[in-house]
Amino acid sequence: MSDIKIKDLYDLNETIAAEVFEGCEYPWEVLPKIGDFIIKLGNTLPADKFEKRGDDIWVAKSAKVAPTADLNGPLIIDEDAEIRHCAFIRGKAIVGKGAVVGNSTELKNVILFNKVQVPHYNYVGDSILGFKSHMGAGSITSNVKSDKTLVVVKDGNEKFETGLKKFGAMLGDNVEVGCNSVLNPGTVIGRCSNVYPTSCVRGVIPAGHIYKNKTEIVMKKC
Repeated sequence: MSDIKIKDLYDLNETIAAEVFEGCEYPWEVLPKIGDFIIKLGNTLPADKFEKRGDDIWVAKSAKVAPTADLNGPLIIDEDAEIRHCAFIRGKAIVGKGAVVGNSTELKNVILFNKVQVPHYNYVGDSILGFKSHMGAGSITSNVKSDKTLVVVKDGNEKFETGLKKFGAMLGDNVEVGCNSVLNPGTVIGRCSNVYPTSCVRGVIPAGHIYKNKTEIVMKKC
């Protein structure tokens, strides 16, 4: 079995949202908690570092937010993050320190750890992206199955019932996703793994591997 637990995927020192992971074993267990957690955390953020914009939106004073960006709460944008032209944040989103949310990128019910980059035409929904993970231009998370049934994480012959209808992808720290890739519902990608451009990914990709196609997943060379 691959390492798909929170402790295997994420450095919790690299997110303002570490507390929401407490009591959870698998990262998708956090998804239903994000919205309420943001409101709880937001009300404790220091006024000298964060400003409140409208209902349940907290933006660090050091963050750069384009005037054309559409921000909806509950939302926290941490220090030194960059929200670019025409980004659309639908709500229930935490954008980490130094993270980049790019042109026409859409976020919904997500946690982006520090230094995450989703810089060009990305859709990220019902997902958690680990420290320094990066999604290439046009790559997206598909967060609802076509038959609308509950999402199951498949790891070889093992299956994990999530009980969730909406579940995009869990990306571990330092994951690289190539341009125009689709991460299907229930995808989990281990730390430091790479996905080739234009890939269609589902299931679990182990840490330290390269996903070339569904029949060719190889260990990275040191």
